[in-house]
Order: sequence, then structure tokens, then C-alpha cells
Amino acid sequence: MIKKNDLFEAEITAMTAEGSGICRADGMAVFVPGTAVGDRCVVRVVKVLKKYAFGRLEELLTPSPDRTTPDCPIAGPCGGCVYRHITYEAELKIKTQRVRDALERIGGFENIPMEPILGAPSRTRYRNKCQLPIGLSKNGEMQMGFYAVNSHRIIDTHTCLLQPEVFDRAAEAFRAWQKLSGESIYDEAAHSGVLRHLYMRCGEKSGEVLVCIVANGAKLHGEDLLVKMLREAVPEITGIVLNINRERTNVVLGRELRTLWGKPTIRDTLCRLEFEISPHAFYQVNRTQAEALYNKAAEYAGLTGAETLLDLYCGTGTIGLSMASRAKKLIGAEIIPSAVENARKNAAHNHVTNAEFLCGDAKDAARILYERGERPDVIVIDPPRKGCDAAVITTIAAMRPTRVVYVSCDPATLARDLKQFTAEDYNIEAVTPVDMFPGTAHVETVCLLTREKSVKSYAYVDITPSELGMGGKVKKPTYKQIQAYVLETHGLKVSPLYIANVKDEFGLEKQFSYEDAGMSAKKRPNCPPEKRAAIIDALIHFGMLDEDARETE
Repeated sequence: MIKKNDLFEAEITAMTAEGSGICRADGMAVFVPGTAVGDRCVVRVVKVLKKYAFGRLEELLTPSPDRTTPDCPIAGPCGGCVYRHITYEAELKIKTQRVRDALERIGGFENIPMEPILGAPSRTRYRNKCQLPIGLSKNGEMQMGFYAVNSHRIIDTHTCLLQPEVFDRAAEAFRAWQKLSGESIYDEAAHSGVLRHLYMRCGEKSGEVLVCIVANGAKLHGEDLLVKMLREAVPEITGIVLNINRERTNVVLGRELRTLWGKPTIRDTLCRLEFEISPHAFYQVNRTQAEALYNKAAEYAGLTGAETLLDLYCGTGTIGLSMASRAKKLIGAEIIPSAVENARKNAAHNHVTNAEFLCGDAKDAARILYERGERPDVIVIDPPRKGCDAAVITTIAAMRPTRVVYVSCDPATLARDLKQFTAEDYNIEAVTPVDMFPGTAHVETVCLLTREKSVKSYAYVDITPSELGMGGKVKKPTYKQIQAYVLETHGLKVSPLYIANVKDEFGLEKQFSYEDAGMSAKKRPNCPPEKRAAIIDALIHFGMLDEDARETE
């Protein structure tokens, strides 16, 4: 059995979702950061658990064909990038396999219709947002950069290859200002000091730059000097703001903003739409790849101009608004009120007149839309990393959209959710991985789901008019036929008890006896409103009730 500090020679045979190489020692899997599939190396064991261990690359004996010279000196300790030591082609293969593995192992799917991954045109300088935590070094000087892996220890950084060069210039000017002004540095433990974060955003298309200083206070020493130094170092700058965050929290931004110079927002263009972006607003950090992702989602949506499109988890509305011109109507739903307000403003700013945005979580919004009779033809969902609530999927299935486009940022939760969708009679038509964040372990996925179309036949039983108190003959369906109709038409499963409940309400003869089920009058179920309405519709369809029955719904 291996133990801590053991050295062993091994070959890296696979990669984890987090970007570590996998080898084996004494039959145990060992995870080794900074390695590549095909590496022959000496590994030192640094931690041993019951079923697996962690190792450190001690010596590279034979490098993998995928290896390349890392272009960032802090990629290892920073931990943001995990693939800078291999070629981009190898990175894309790993990310494709990660999606495939999740769908096969977690979802249990075979013969997955996967399209080629959408790789980025560049692995560098693609991020349009940067948040740099600020702290004190051991010698009492300001340090600013990124947190080391699984810690709040700051790796002092003067450049990051994921950020645009303009951010480097702004950060260096800020460092110089702090030395001249002597403004204090925030101490997380003591909750004292002022400077907490340097937060920057830029518009890839507009070229506008916004610098935001996050402070434990409402004023900075030498604000005029800061504005002067930033404007000299960054001629592209269009706004400098102070964000006031006095809370004991890991949340970067506080609620209050004060403009020191210029305007507190920037503009950028995405899918031919213009967006106004504040420090608080959500906006895709890789605009170019966001367009690739949205274009693929629009392709899967297959809109012709006649459809109602529902965008769940819509955020500030970017995905739905990018498709609005191809739809008859767009409905967006989001739980964060400020994001909903931004979505409405974005729609108005871009003269989108066929959009409506609701505030509420996806489950409640979908239920409200279902109850008011909305039946979207296409639903787009872009949930957080934890995926969809099971109730959301159930409600989506009940709405019976022809297509569901699932945009996922976690292959594992995607696989879990697709399993439920397929149980709700949806088929996986196409899957496309999208590399939104080159160099990092993250991978996005766009999946198209279509509803199974099945034709059910119904057999009828003739009964006498006196049985229903009606003239002539009517067709009497079995309970199974009513259940089949409700499932096919409304996407709901109803029990014989619920059917009997509704029949009782209208004085219709029942094929099911409460007494046979051992139920007293007090224990008889109350049929949920949406299922009651669906059963009434079935009874009208089979001629057992007339249209007036709908008025009691």
C-alpha cells in the first residue's frame, strides 16, 4: 500500500474533470496535476485517502506527444489554467471526452449524437472581465492577483494571459497610485483597511473600459490622482467607479456605486445586439465564444418566426434576445430582480417588442405560464452549475414543447437531467461541446432534445343513454384510454382515482370504486387543478361532457 512521500514511476493514462492526470500505484488511482496523457514520470505521493491518492510530478522521464512549453509562469500555483502545458488540440479532445464520459457513465446513454467541439480562435486574452483580490504581503506591501487553489492566499500577478493587455496597464497604474497615496489594504480577518478588489470590464467590440475599485469605505485617499494616473495609462478608459462593500463577506461587489469619472457602464455588441454593462450586470466573459454558443443554440431551436420561445434561467436576456427576431414571441424567466430589469432594458434598447420577462425561479415561472395557458413551441434552458430542479423538467415536459435546447456548464448535471428528460419522452437529437474558457477545466455543452411523436389509438365502448342521462349514444372510453389521452395531449400522468374524482363531480358513472380501494369519503383524493382540467378536456374529447364543463375549471 502506498503512503505519503512514496516515489513511484508510472504512465499517465487519463485525465480528471479538473485537469489532473491519472496514473496507478498498487492498484490505486493517483491524481497528478500538471501532467498529460502519455507522460512517463516519477510521482511523489502527497496525500492518501481510502480509494485514491494525490501526487506531485517529481520528474518527467518521457514527455507526452501532447506536451508543449507552458506560456504562463504562474499557471501551476494560480490554478486557474490547467491545460497550458498541452496543445490546444489535446485540450479539446479532453473536453470532448469529458462530455461523452458524463453522458455515458452518469446518463447511461449509448450512441450519443455528438458534433465536433466548437474550439476558440484564441487561448489567450479572451476574458472581458477581471476581479483581482488585494492583500498584504509578508513584508507589508500590497499584493494583487489570484487566489491559489482552494485557498485565500493571493498569488501576486502582474499579467494574466487570459485577460486583455489593457487590464495589465490599468492594474500597474493602480499599484503605482496605491504606493503614492498610501491607501490602506483590506484585512479579511480583522475586517479593517480599505482596498478589497480591483474589478475591470471591457467591451471587445466597443473597446470601452471600466475600472471599478471595491473598497471597505465610501472614499479613497487621492481620488483625483487615481483618476489622472488611470486615464494616462489607459487612454481607452471610459469610466472609473468606486464600489462600496463594507460587509464581512466573500461576495466581491457591494450594492452602492459612486462614479469617480466618466460613466459607470460600458457598451458591447453580442449577436448584433448592443448591451449596456454595469459592474453588477451578467455578461458572458468570452464574447466571441458566446456568439458561437448562441448561434448553435439558435440552430438547434429551429425557429421560423411562428413559434413562442421560452427562455428559462434567462439572466439579463442575452440568449433569448439573440433569437427574438426569429420567434413570434419571447418569454424570459429569471429569479434575480436586477437581472430581469436589465433584460427588459436590453429588450427596449434593442427595439425588441415581442419579449416579456418574468421574475421568479424557473419552477414557479414555468408553472405560472402553464396555468395561464402558454404552450411554448421551443424552450431554452441555461441553468446554473447545479443543473435543473426535477420539478422544472416535469413542468417543461407538461408544456409539451417540440424542442428543448439545454445549455449546460457542467457535463455531470447535464447527464443527470437528460436522463429525466428521456424518461419524459424526449430524445437526444444532437450534442455540441463548446470551449468557452480555453486553458481552464470548464466546458459548456449545447444539447437539442425533441419530443417523441407517438400515435395512440382509442377503442370505444357503446353505453346506453340512460347511463349518462343523455339522449342518443355516446362513446365511453376506458380509464386507460383517458390516461393515454391526457398523457399525449397534456403531458400529465393521472391516476384512476383522479379520473373517478372528476367523474363524481359531474355525476358520471365510474368504472372505479372508492370502496373497492378501501377509501372513506374523508380519504378520497382531491385532484390537482391542472390534472382536473386535463381530465375534463379528455371527457369532452370522448363526448362524455360538453364544452360548458370548461367553465367550471
